[in-house]
Amino acid sequence: MFTSVRPSRRYAVAMAGFDTFARVAKELRRDVLAARDRDPAARGVGQGEILATWPGIHALLAHRIAHALHEAGVPLAPRSISMLSRALTGIEIHPAARIGEGLFIDHGAGVVIGETAEIGDDVTLYQGVTLGGTGFQTGKRHPTVQDNVTIGSGAKLLGPITIGHGAKIGANSVVITDVPPNSTVVGNPGHPVRVDGRRVEGPDADWIHLPDPIAEAIQGLASRIGVLERMVSELSEQEPEPAAEPRPLRTVKGPNPAGG
Repeated sequence: MFTSVRPSRRYAVAMAGFDTFARVAKELRRDVLAARDRDPAARGVGQGEILATWPGIHALLAHRIAHALHEAGVPLAPRSISMLSRALTGIEIHPAARIGEGLFIDHGAGVVIGETAEIGDDVTLYQGVTLGGTGFQTGKRHPTVQDNVTIGSGAKLLGPITIGHGAKIGANSVVITDVPPNSTVVGNPGHPVRVDGRRVEGPDADWIHLPDPIAEAIQGLASRIGVLERMVSELSEQEPEPAAEPRPLRTVKGPNPAGG
């Protein structure tokens, strides 16, 4: 009886290991293709060179191995791999974090992905992004990022929030509430300033033409003040002063630096 059970267990363990290896290899290939397609620096670069020299790819490979070991209940090794990966790449990903296929981490220095974070497919992260928690609570405490989301440099997404499909998070935004699908978020605290209908899928690296809610608010106030000044001038029968034109806080004209 015992002789028949042991081989079957060994066979099951071997098959589980093979399936895990095949899954990690498939995910790694998708990660390399994502880096080649979305990184302008990868134009004309072979997949082997990307695999050997892109820190984001190294961090993802280490995470996928650490995550598989974590799911299998292996002690110590997952966190050791994560720590070594952080030292080598500057990217910290908790072994328990769930990451879909086609994630692209550009440059990657300072990227932190917490324990209960979940990332969908074809997501793009730039350097300095944090998917973090907001306290000492247990359970789900890190963001869920759905498919085709682009998160700009230095953005901080905190707490068990959901970033909707196709959203775009502006650089250095601090997001602490849910983000609707296909929307653009800027500011601290971050808030949606543009919610489009269905837009073209894929990463969007145009950070110049983001809406400027502060400039828009000032322009609205200036327009309202001009109307009130004209009303006062009419009532007092005085010649109205010429209306001052508000100067834009920043230039938002010009070509899309992302090439669009």
